[in-house]
Amino acid sequence: METTGGFSSAELLTHESECLLPVLGNKEAIEIGSVAMEIGLERSLPIAIEIRIGDWVVFKAALPGSKPENDGWINRKANVVKFTKHSTMYERVSSEESQINWHQKHGVEDATHAIHGGGFPLNTEEGFKGTLLISGLPQVEDHLLAVEIIKSYLQRLAG
Repeated sequence: METTGGFSSAELLTHESECLLPVLGNKEAIEIGSVAMEIGLERSLPIAIEIRIGDWVVFKAALPGSKPENDGWINRKANVVKFTKHSTMYERVSSEESQINWHQKHGVEDATHAIHGGGFPLNTEEGFKGTLLISGLPQVEDHLLAVEIIKSYLQRLAG
């Protein structure tokens, strides 16, 4: 359980509900990406960051120390979030709690769908709009960083 941070699926759903955005367009996606970049650079995190609206990559940054392989992880995490509308960490923990094989249940391969933390849905009151993707840290840290980025962005909006 240590690789998934000891989270319960209920806690992970709370992360999603606490990160509801007022709106998500290109401007907001770029601002969220800027917050992610700022935090990543400040802490010298070797991460790749991507923000998608639907399938469209609106923001992308590869910080020092990140690697080309991060792109593969990002794509695999993005496929999971787009498919389920939930965070990759939620999908991982939920399948462990249910003792099911996530890939088998959904008829997809690990090669295309990674249930590893770092894929996070960007939702508004209207529902799923996009995805924040972080790759480069252990999965729990990728997930927690995504949550921190969104909460930081929301705090800035609130002034």
